[in-house]
Amino acid sequence: MTTTFGPLRKQLPGILAVVLLVIGYLLVRLPVAASADQDRMASKYAFTPMTIALPAAAKHQSIRKVNKDYEHIRAWISSVGAAVAMNDLDGDRRANDLCLVDPRSDQVVITPTPGAGSDRYAPFALDPAPLPTSDIMAPMGCVPGDFNEDGRMDLLAYYWGRTPILHLAKPTATRLDASTYQATELVPGDNSDAGRYTGPLWNTNAATVGDFDGDGHQDIFIGNYFPDGPVLDDRVSTGVAMNHSMSHAHNSGGKYLFRWTGASGGDRPSATFKSFDNALPGLANTGWSLAASATDLDGNLLPELYIGNDFGPDHLLYNQSKPGQFAFTDVIGAHTPGVPKSKRLGNDSFKGMGVDFGDLNHDGLNDAFVSNITTTFGIQESNFHFLADAKDHAGMRAEMSKGVAPYADRSTEAGTAWSGWGWDVKIADFDNSGDPAIAQATGFVKGAVNRWPQLQELATANDGLLDNPLWWPNLKAGDDLAGDQTLHFFVKGSDGRYTDLAPKLGLAVPVPTRAIATGDADGDGRLDLAVARQWEAPVFYHNDSPDTGSFLGLRLSHDAPSSAGPSAATGSPVIGAEATVTTADGRKLIGRVDGGSGHSGKRSHELHIGLGEKVSGPVQVHLQWRDRTGQVRQQDLSLNAGWHDLRLGAQAEPLKK
Repeated sequence: MTTTFGPLRKQLPGILAVVLLVIGYLLVRLPVAASADQDRMASKYAFTPMTIALPAAAKHQSIRKVNKDYEHIRAWISSVGAAVAMNDLDGDRRANDLCLVDPRSDQVVITPTPGAGSDRYAPFALDPAPLPTSDIMAPMGCVPGDFNEDGRMDLLAYYWGRTPILHLAKPTATRLDASTYQATELVPGDNSDAGRYTGPLWNTNAATVGDFDGDGHQDIFIGNYFPDGPVLDDRVSTGVAMNHSMSHAHNSGGKYLFRWTGASGGDRPSATFKSFDNALPGLANTGWSLAASATDLDGNLLPELYIGNDFGPDHLLYNQSKPGQFAFTDVIGAHTPGVPKSKRLGNDSFKGMGVDFGDLNHDGLNDAFVSNITTTFGIQESNFHFLADAKDHAGMRAEMSKGVAPYADRSTEAGTAWSGWGWDVKIADFDNSGDPAIAQATGFVKGAVNRWPQLQELATANDGLLDNPLWWPNLKAGDDLAGDQTLHFFVKGSDGRYTDLAPKLGLAVPVPTRAIATGDADGDGRLDLAVARQWEAPVFYHNDSPDTGSFLGLRLSHDAPSSAGPSAATGSPVIGAEATVTTADGRKLIGRVDGGSGHSGKRSHELHIGLGEKVSGPVQVHLQWRDRTGQVRQQDLSLNAGWHDLRLGAQAEPLKK
């Protein structure tokens, strides 16, 4: 019997598909606060974009030369490499120097932040000479640190096509330029043939610094992305591969911990590190690493290690090391009914691109934000907004000792789940309100031809095909994937949900961004930020936020200043030191000296805490750190709001300015 519902029944599958798409859109779209609320929230912030000065360059490129096997995905292979770090490189006790990587020139550039004092020295590129180099290597990032412990800030540069290089500051330097630094191999060996680099072809995209074994000296983590091979050699068509899975790829480059073993100063400074290539447990030694963070989570001043991996599970490694001996345990989020596997820390199948830690709910424990690929109607994953699920540090320690990561993802409830093709992320208090914002870099490849359909096909392809580049769809110069995505700036509202205020603040420029660095460049207590953009000029955003709250700023060093000038020994930063301020209403405000959390952006070594209000009298601060002997020290201090310079030995002592 024919009924009037016959034609409708035929169209029902299509109707249901449309309904599901609409429902999906409503579920995954970013929360939008009412316009008046956005205006009110945005009125607390103001950023002025400023041009970053760059040195002259011999190379000017807009896409990389790549292995012949990668030629048809050349834009994909060329999608990383922009990086930036803020720090004090010239010893003036301000984070007003930048170390950035510009893919357009393949230079590691040192340059002053724009604005007052930008004429202190001319921008220049680090020189790896006399170490061997090649034309199939490219820098990917820069990590500041005092690697030879002479009180001067050094730099670690890491690469595709080479092992990392330490650039150690010379005490005899009279000005800040390329001659200030002595290039030193992190991985020594016979790596040269007539001046050409012939060593291991590492492809590094993650690095961080921390005292992992608690001996009082800083160690280095290096995470490689591609397996060792000639990724950037356009003369060959062998020796490279892609990930063998979209969700559980383990055919990556290696993971290495370098333990500090000694150093020297003088005109030819040195630093030596012993490499441990099997220090991490099981599958943590594999994974296509794009991000890392060394942050103490249980209060014992041994930093846990978070590794963010593309194409598969991230790893949170609980640190049980002892001086001279690394020991880590892989901890996994607890199975909770109704929570998908990919929302459990350590069990995800997402694309971990950036990670940072900070206390997002004032309980005195470090929470985490992890960037993934979250493009609506693209690869629709989710960022992770992991809140610590423990009462205190003892509770964190008890859970992690049992192999459990006590974290629960709250990204959907918080409104931070979806942003775009995420990269670097920084949790920081830009208005000193006591509530940190979340700044996130997004975007992939900018062009004119939309390649999302081809990427969707790839995402559903059989894993057995993926490791061979031949089966990957074209992504060449001029193609576009998330090319118009922008910087995000998530701010918490009164209801606890976050809103992206980047459009209101002039930060939403439609250019793919990669790295975010934060620091107070001019000493006014307001954190500025520098942003590295892929195949576009980097930009500096000076913080001009009005009517900010008070702040506590701590510059913490192991030793006292011993000289002045371009290579001043201002003291080794006490990476890993922690401070807690308890407010009158019982909130806990915490900060740490960070050794390099993120993708390719590194915050300055100053410890900054927004106090949430105008403070006229002193605040009570609980400070803890490891001294040079590895001994854990604690001290309660009464400090006025503002900047303080302290030397941390057996006790905290103020430094004379």
